[in-house]
Amino acid sequence: MTSTGKVPHSPTGTAPAANRRRWWGLVAISLGVSLIIVDSTIVNVAIPSIIDDLHVTSSDAQWVQETYTLVFASFLLLAGRTGDRIGRRRVFLAGTAVFVAASVAAATAPSGPVLIGSRLVQGLGGAMILPTSLSLINATFRGRERGQAFAVWGSTIGGTAALGPLLGGWLTTHLSWRWAFGINLPLGALVAAGVLLLVADSRDDGAERGVDVPGAVLSVVGFTGVVFGLIEGRAYGWWQLEQPFSVFGARVDSGLSPVPVAFLLGLAALAAFVAVERRRNRRHRTALLDLRLFAVPSFRNGNTVAGVVSLGEFGILFSLPLWFQNVLGYSAFQTGLALLPLAVGSFAASGLGAVLAPRIGTLNLVLVGIACEMAGVAGIGLVLSPDGSGWQVSPFLFLYGIGVGWATAQITGVVLADVPVAQSGQGSGIQSTTRQIGSALGIAILGTVLFTTLTADLTDSLRNDGLPPVQARSIATGVQYSAGTSIRALLAQPATHQAGQRARESFTTATSTAAYTAAGALALGLTAAVRLKRTLRT
Repeated sequence: MTSTGKVPHSPTGTAPAANRRRWWGLVAISLGVSLIIVDSTIVNVAIPSIIDDLHVTSSDAQWVQETYTLVFASFLLLAGRTGDRIGRRRVFLAGTAVFVAASVAAATAPSGPVLIGSRLVQGLGGAMILPTSLSLINATFRGRERGQAFAVWGSTIGGTAALGPLLGGWLTTHLSWRWAFGINLPLGALVAAGVLLLVADSRDDGAERGVDVPGAVLSVVGFTGVVFGLIEGRAYGWWQLEQPFSVFGARVDSGLSPVPVAFLLGLAALAAFVAVERRRNRRHRTALLDLRLFAVPSFRNGNTVAGVVSLGEFGILFSLPLWFQNVLGYSAFQTGLALLPLAVGSFAASGLGAVLAPRIGTLNLVLVGIACEMAGVAGIGLVLSPDGSGWQVSPFLFLYGIGVGWATAQITGVVLADVPVAQSGQGSGIQSTTRQIGSALGIAILGTVLFTTLTADLTDSLRNDGLPPVQARSIATGVQYSAGTSIRALLAQPATHQAGQRARESFTTATSTAAYTAAGALALGLTAAVRLKRTLRT
C-alpha cells in the first residue's frame, strides 16, 4: 500500500498470496476491535466481585463501568484525525499498546481509584483503535470486498458485545474478576503482531501541517460533557441532585445536579467547535474536522441512520441482563449463555450478508437488518414473563443478532462509501462518535424508561396489596436504586416475600416497556434509512 492509502497492483502470481494477507490482516484488526467492545460489557458482570474484593462504594463501582465509555466516546474524533495525519496503523498499534498496558494495571489494581484510573486510560486506547480500524479497512479493500470487510467488522461489534457478559461471567466465576482485564495481555500481543505483519500503513499525505489545538480541546470537552450527561442523568438526577456528587474531593449533597451543567458546557463547547472548524476550513488552515464531508449525501444521511439505529440497538443490552439475573435468578455466567443467541445471529449474518449485499443491494440489506432488529426486540418484550425462561427469549435474540449483523455492518459501508480514502480516519471518527452518542442516548432513555416504569408499577402493585403508600414507595425506590438486586433479599424473607414477587412482576413489565421503546427507536431508524435510500437515488 502506498502512503496515500492506495493499494498497488500485485505482480502476477503473487495476487492470491497478497489477497490472503489482506484478509488475515482483517482478522487481526477485528480481534483488536473485539477487545475494546468486549471491555465495554465484560465488566458489568464482574462488578459485584470487584466491590467485595476492593471494598469500593457503589459510586466507585459505577465509575469503573462508566469512565471507560466516557473517555472512549470523547476522543474518537481526535484519534481518527490523528491517524489520517501520522499513520493509521501507527495509531492503531499505539492504541493497542496503551489499552494492554492499562488492562494490566487494571488487573493488578490494589484499590478502587487505581482501577478507575486504569479504566480511563483503557478508554483512551480504545478510542485510538476503533476509528483507525475502520480507516485501515477503508484504505485496504475496494469494491465488493470492502462491503464484505465492513460486514466482518460490524458483526464483530455486535457479536462481541453479547459475548462480553459470557466471557466475564466465566472468568469471574472460575478464576477471578482480574482475569477479565488480564486476558487482554496475550490477546493484545496477538493483535499487535498480526497488524504489524499483515496490515500496511496509510495516511493523508495531503493534510495541512500544524495542529488544530482549539478544535481538539473543544471537541473533547464537548463530547465529554454531552456523554457524561447522558450516562449520569439517571444516577445524579436530570435537574435536582438525587445522590451525593464529589468534585476533586469536595462533596455536594444537594442542589443542582451536575448533569444539566455538563450538558450546557458540552453543547456550548460543541457549538464553539463547529464555529472554529468552519473558520479554519474557510482559511484553509489545519482543521480537526473537514465540514465538506457533510456535503456528501451518503455520509451525512448515513450518519443520521447510524446514530438513530444505535440508540435502539444496544440499549436493550443494558436492561435484559438485569432481568435475567434479578427476575429469573441467573448467575453471571448463565446470563452470558442466555445472551449467546445474539452473538450467534450476528456472526452468522456476517457470512450471509456478504452473499446477499451484492444481490439485493447494501441499503436494502440495511433495511432488512433494521426490520429484523425491530421484530426481535418487540418479540422480546412480548414473551417476557417473571415465570418464564431464557429459552423463550432465545429465538428473538437470534433474530435481533441477525439484524445487528446486517444493519450495523452494512451501514458502515454506506457511510464511508464516498469518503476519500485520505480522509477515512476523520470520517471513521465521526461515524464512531455518532454511534457512541447514539448508544449513550439509548442507554439513558431506556434506563429512564426501565426504572421509571418499575418504580411506578411496583408502587401501585404494593398499594393495591394493602401496604401504606410510604412503605410501598420505600420498597419500590429501594428496588430501583439497587437496579433490582434487592429482589432476592425481599424474596428470602417471609414478611417481604409477596413484595419480592410483585417486584419480579414489575421488573418484567418495565423491561418489556424498555424493549418496546427500543423497537420504536429502531422504527425511526428504519424510516431514516428509507429516506436515505430515496436521497441516494436522486
